[in-house]
Amino acid sequence: MPVNPDLLEILVCPETKQPVKPAADDVLARLNEQIAAGDLRNRGGEAVKKPLQEGLLREDGRILYPVDDGIPVMLIEESIELPA
Repeated sequence: MPVNPDLLEILVCPETKQPVKPAADDVLARLNEQIAAGDLRNRGGEAVKKPLQEGLLREDGRILYPVDDGIPVMLIEESIELPA
């Protein structure tokens, strides 16, 4: 279930207030490979175990917020830092 477009218009990164947009499939695929290998941690330091079906990418492309069953998880410690 994708994020409601009306909600997407008002969501921003809680840390920088930058807008977010749905992550591209290739970004999710790369992260899911890392999850499968047990190599991905969120910014809170916990291993990410559940494959990502959807995520919201911060405007600068550095941070991804997971979406769980259509609900964006906009917590800094749950976000995932992407390699530069």
